[in-house]
Amino acid sequence: MYTYSFEKLDVWIKSKELSKSIYSITKEFPSEEKFGLTSQLRRASISVCSNIAEGSARKTNKDKAHFTTMAFSSAVEVLNQIIIANELELINSEKYISLRKSIESITNKLNALRAYQINK
Repeated sequence: MYTYSFEKLDVWIKSKELSKSIYSITKEFPSEEKFGLTSQLRRASISVCSNIAEGSARKTNKDKAHFTTMAFSSAVEVLNQIIIANELELINSEKYISLRKSIESITNKLNALRAYQINK
């Protein structure tokens, strides 16, 4: 089976794992959050790895960098939402810190990827 270029990127692998963590954590959210924070967190986390994948298929480095920037923006959106989830006590401090460290790693890798794409 063919392996696409984005599947080899550590940042895509880590962002996919973040999405899986978000899905797992939001299963524990109250049912009244189904169409609120649960939906928003899931959508934003999926957007990170999806934009990395979509950007890898673009022809120009400028276009690739644009999708990397969108992935970065989605990662920051996830951060905002987990801050709120933590303050609402929907996630405990341990999960919050773990997710925050994961997002920090992902955003650092996205910054490096974007710099590479722009300077290539």
